[in-house]
Amino acid sequence: MIGWLLLPLLLVLLLMGAVAVLNFLTLPRLQPGATQQQPRVSILVPARNEAAQIGQTVSALMAQAYPHFEVIVLDDHSEDETAALAQSAGGGQPHFRLLTGTPLPTGWGGKNWACHQLAQAARYDLLLFTDADVQWQPQALAAVVARQQQEEADLLTVWPTQITVTWGERLVVPLMAFALLAYLPVQLAHHSPYPLAAAANGQCMLFRRSAYRACGGHAAICGQVLDDVLLARRVKAVGGRLRMADGAGLMQCRMYDSWSTAFYGYTKNILAGHGNSPWLLGFSTLLHLALFVLPWGLLVQGLLGDGGAAGWPWWPVALIGAGLGVRVLTAFTTRQRLRDALWMPLSVLLMTCIAGQALWWHWRKEQAQWKGRRLPV
Repeated sequence: MIGWLLLPLLLVLLLMGAVAVLNFLTLPRLQPGATQQQPRVSILVPARNEAAQIGQTVSALMAQAYPHFEVIVLDDHSEDETAALAQSAGGGQPHFRLLTGTPLPTGWGGKNWACHQLAQAARYDLLLFTDADVQWQPQALAAVVARQQQEEADLLTVWPTQITVTWGERLVVPLMAFALLAYLPVQLAHHSPYPLAAAANGQCMLFRRSAYRACGGHAAICGQVLDDVLLARRVKAVGGRLRMADGAGLMQCRMYDSWSTAFYGYTKNILAGHGNSPWLLGFSTLLHLALFVLPWGLLVQGLLGDGGAAGWPWWPVALIGAGLGVRVLTAFTTRQRLRDALWMPLSVLLMTCIAGQALWWHWRKEQAQWKGRRLPV
C-alpha cells in the first residue's frame, strides 16, 4: 500500500531529475571572448543604501575589457555614503555618470522607478540592468554581449554564480537555481511562444532598447515586486526573443549576507513568484514537504519502530536518493556546494517558514518592507 501512495512522489522527482539533466546539457554558459560586432552598451545600476559594495562594483564595471560602454549609477535616496563612494570610484571618467533619483511616485516600486529613470538617461541601444551587489570579472561584459549577439536576443538574462557564506544563505539561496533548473526546461523558455514559459534574473538583464520599449519597460510593471520575470514574460508576449545563460563564474553575486536578510528577501518575493495566489503557494509548500521531508520521516519512523511498513526502507530510500540527486545536479550546474544538498530537508523547512510569513502578511494585508520602504501591494 505504501508504494502506491509514494509512487506519484517518486515520479515527480524523476521528472524533475530529467528536467535538471536536460538543463545541465543545454543551458548556455558565458565564455570569455568577444564578437566582431561590439555595440555600445549602457550599464545601468540602481543603488539604494549600497555603501558596503558600490565602490567595488563601480570600479569593476569601469575596468571591463570592452571598448564601448557607459556606466550610470542612480542613487535612490540612499541613507548612507552610496553616492559619495560611487562618485569616488567612477568620477572623472567620461563614460561614468551618477544620477540622483527623483521622488518615488505613488504606485511605483523603488527599484522599478530607479530603473525607469536609468533607461531614460541611457544613451545607447543596449540597456544592461545590473544590481549593485553583482561582481563583474574583467571579461564579463564582453562575454555577455557576445552571447547576446550570438543568440540575437531581445532580452538576455544571466544568472550570476551565487556566493553564500553563512548557513542561512547556504540553505536558502541555492533554491533559486534549483527552482529554475528542476522545473523549467531552458529550451522551452527559449523557443516556446508562451509568456508563462519565461524566467529572468534581475541581477543581469540585457535588453535591446527596441524590445524594452515594445514590452512597456519598467513603467508597465511599475508596482510589481517580481519585475524581472514579468518583464521577460512581456518580451515574449510581444514576440521578442528571450535567452538565458549561466554566469559561469564571470559574474558573481552575494544576494544576502545573513539568514535575516535572506528570510525577508525571499518573503517579499515568494507569493508574487506563485502568481500572487495563496492557494498555489500553499500547494507548492505541501508538495515540497512531501517530496523532501516526508521520506526522511518515514525512514526514521521505521528505524525507531518495528522496521516500518511493507516496502520499507526501499521506498523512503528511493525518494531520498532521487531528491538528493536533483539537488546535487542543480548545485553542480551552478557551481554551488554539493555537500549542502544533504541539508535539503532543512532547506525546505526554512522555505516553509518563509511561505508561512508571506501568507501571514497576505492575510493581515501587511506590506512588506525592504531597504526602509514599504513595497506596493
